[in-house]
Amino acid sequence: MTAITVAAALELPAFRRGLPEVVAAADRLDREIRWVHAAEVPNIAALLKGGELLLTTGMGIGDRTAEQRRFVLRLAARGVAALVVELGTRYGTLPAALVETAEAQGLPLVQLHREVPFVAISEAVLTEIVNDHHATLRAGERALRRCTDAAQDDGAAGVLAVLAEHLGRPVRLEDRRGGLVHLAVPPGHPADGWDARGPAGVAVPIPDTSLRLTAPSAARPFDRIAAEHAAGLLAILLRQARQEEELTARTRGDFLADLAAGRIDDPARRARPLGFQHVAGPLVPVVVRLPAEPFGNGWERARHAFDGLPALLGIRPARGWICALVAVRSRRERAALADRIADRLTDAGPVTVVGDALPWEAVGGELAYALLAAEAAEALPPRRWHDARRLEVDVLLWRLDGGPELAAFVDRALGPLLEHDRVRPQPLLPTLAAYLGHGAHRTGRKTEAARALRVNRQTLYDRLSRIAALLDADLDDPECQLRLRLALRALDRIPPADRPDRPAAGVRRRRP
Repeated sequence: MTAITVAAALELPAFRRGLPEVVAAADRLDREIRWVHAAEVPNIAALLKGGELLLTTGMGIGDRTAEQRRFVLRLAARGVAALVVELGTRYGTLPAALVETAEAQGLPLVQLHREVPFVAISEAVLTEIVNDHHATLRAGERALRRCTDAAQDDGAAGVLAVLAEHLGRPVRLEDRRGGLVHLAVPPGHPADGWDARGPAGVAVPIPDTSLRLTAPSAARPFDRIAAEHAAGLLAILLRQARQEEELTARTRGDFLADLAAGRIDDPARRARPLGFQHVAGPLVPVVVRLPAEPFGNGWERARHAFDGLPALLGIRPARGWICALVAVRSRRERAALADRIADRLTDAGPVTVVGDALPWEAVGGELAYALLAAEAAEALPPRRWHDARRLEVDVLLWRLDGGPELAAFVDRALGPLLEHDRVRPQPLLPTLAAYLGHGAHRTGRKTEAARALRVNRQTLYDRLSRIAALLDADLDDPECQLRLRLALRALDRIPPADRPDRPAAGVRRRRP
């Protein structure tokens, strides 16, 4: 039930007829009265719950100073709102011990100079409490209706605005970390300090989301009911918005899939109803393969990565990718665009592949290739973003994944070296990789390879000689180098358990 303050109660006609005088804790008259009780027994404090206005003639207070102090201390400990003593029956003036203890405990103490029926005071105060309670209920019901109407007319922002007006306090919509998603401020209320996280008296989670509603402490019990009702409406609105967004993203994903498959004759015209008005100029296909569910937290991060860009963004959940066409003014903007998207995707952990910038009539084929490149790039070392134009070899090797040809090729090219490294403490494969990786056929690259391996040149020469003997290969021959580079790239795509580490049965190794 709603409460009124001690100060408000003292202004009621029934109270004023008793000529009330506040003699202690006059600065605490804002304390709220939950109930009214009249009693004349010493141990009345044990029967109270707190928030009561206690009326008495003083018969149960006691004659001795210690009894008077104990009486007040027990009432203060119970959280009584105020003590009202009617003069004349027991006291002509209130004892000093009573007044001093009440002042020290911050318990408002009121003396009535004229006799007045306690029942009249009780009825007056309780009537105000009940009336205020009914008024609160009516205001709450109006707030619920207004929230529902706002949900239909103005969406989530409208619901929050109505709730803030009802509470008379700013309302925050926060994420799970307390970050501000939306702030609603009631008319005439300063928003200072509420653009940052603040203390919340009302904190209500939004069902099925990671969001919550918060507002400073509210006095009325119905305020939390109103906040919970608003939270339920927001959950429905957000669910609807999410479903609409997912449907739109899937529709755009279907369009991009058809474009990549060559099933669209006039893609610029078909893209306009999807909200993409770009007609002329190059387009950059971008494919993001997500490590988690396609439409969830990963989608939110990917969508954020394309915010502010002229992009057509779609999703194919079954394939686990998000795909986009981004309009640029020239091909020179492609690298800067890729860096911008990669910077925003740093924490998402995806594989990002960026294709070439091409016009509408050619971008479908580039998009199809970018999708293949994204599949192939999953097995490559992590990069901020992969350039689809540099993944031709990886795409070719990826197409051979799962077949015997790739393992057989690696076995024929590197088998003896892998067998050596399996049984010897000093592996030679890193030496071959460093040698080929630093441009084996170019002058001075052996020095760089030795530096990368942290060995001297003579040690490098000795290791290369042993590798050449194991493979029966001329490591200076360009054709041999190409073959070994491909074999090393292919080896990265073969799981360790499936890698050849000894001569395959029935296979005679040939000199490269």
